[in-house]
Amino acid sequence: MNSQNFYSFESLEVWKSARELRKRISDITKSLPNEEKYRLTDQIIRASRSVAANIAEGFGRFHHQENIQFCRQARGSLFEVIEHLLCAFDEKYINESTLIELRAIIDDCLKKLNGYVVYLQKAKDEIKIAH
Repeated sequence: MNSQNFYSFESLEVWKSARELRKRISDITKSLPNEEKYRLTDQIIRASRSVAANIAEGFGRFHHQENIQFCRQARGSLFEVIEHLLCAFDEKYINESTLIELRAIIDDCLKKLNGYVVYLQKAKDEIKIAH
């Protein structure tokens, strides 16, 4: 990631990746059984929304360390989504190809999120050195 200034979280590649995941999860959950509406469906939707929301909220913070903390929350939510997808797979609500497709989106998001955290840490360290 270069040192360009970002003016909106919507310009972040990591947020775009999280948004793609959120939209894909929303599509998938429409096919889950109705008895899972207030269990698995609700949990996986909340976890997937939490990823993009935490990236956006962290972006709006004034300090790099706060932003990093929100990115860590987003990373935790990504792993929660994986667990819910594995549950859906084990219950035979989704097939293996869907699981693989969603894991690829999650892996991409994780890579971008980790890169963004490294970028933020370097920016934080540069500020420290400057003062």
